[in-house]
Amino acid sequence: MNKVVLMGRLTRDPEVRYTQTNNTLVASFSLAVNRRFARQGEERQADFINIVAWAKTGEFCSKYFKKGQQVGVIGRIQTRTWDDDQGTKHYVTEVVAEEAYFADSKRDSYDSGESFNNNFGDTMPGSTDTSSDFEVSSDDDLPF
Repeated sequence: MNKVVLMGRLTRDPEVRYTQTNNTLVASFSLAVNRRFARQGEERQADFINIVAWAKTGEFCSKYFKKGQQVGVIGRIQTRTWDDDQGTKHYVTEVVAEEAYFADSKRDSYDSGESFNNNFGDTMPGSTDTSSDFEVSSDDDLPF
């Protein structure tokens, strides 16, 4: 099985290209993914992973993803090789994104100046009741 799940921050805005044969959109970007552990006395390190998103997934990424955003990507690892004009063989390993998601919190998006219209917590359409069924104060002892 070849399945990759990543969450990290975009190191640059997605770059869009189109294939020559059938004009399919391809978006390329890189994710900075923090390693789980840091050595004592050292800063946490990150891996910079190249991502390629095709067609509709690539269109979504190119339209909504920006440098610095935290995103989640689900896909597969792919390796490819090619020879350049001088006959040198090149190898590249990348993740082909099959799914892509926003991973920033609403507050992070708001703080970064992004304007996302998110209606979580609003009342149902047509409802005039704005009260809550329960109220939690900061003094309550919550089990989580």
